[in-house]
Amino acid sequence: MFHLRRIFKTKPGMARKVATLAYQEAQIFKDAGQRTDFSVYFNGGTTPAEKDSVVLEWTDASIQSIYRESNDIPEGALQVGREISELTIDHRLEINELLTPDKMLD
Repeated sequence: MFHLRRIFKTKPGMARKVATLAYQEAQIFKDAGQRTDFSVYFNGGTTPAEKDSVVLEWTDASIQSIYRESNDIPEGALQVGREISELTIDHRLEINELLTPDKMLD
């Protein structure tokens, strides 16, 4: 099991808009059965965290590219992704293995 975190650095003042779009895109993938429950959070400058940032987090049993040959990308996901790209400066993906009971050491 993996914990995935996509972090967006938005153009100034666009954090809330990008957070809304990231939520919509994640929901499209979830409705298509390609994503588990997720969380989106942002900072438009009202908290002490990094300003103009958005984070999308979820867990998954495996790491797979949405562009894999066998994948049917859900309708609307690419369009929302393009909107996000227009409003962001950069993004990165952090992937960590989630500690589950079967992986714990004695």
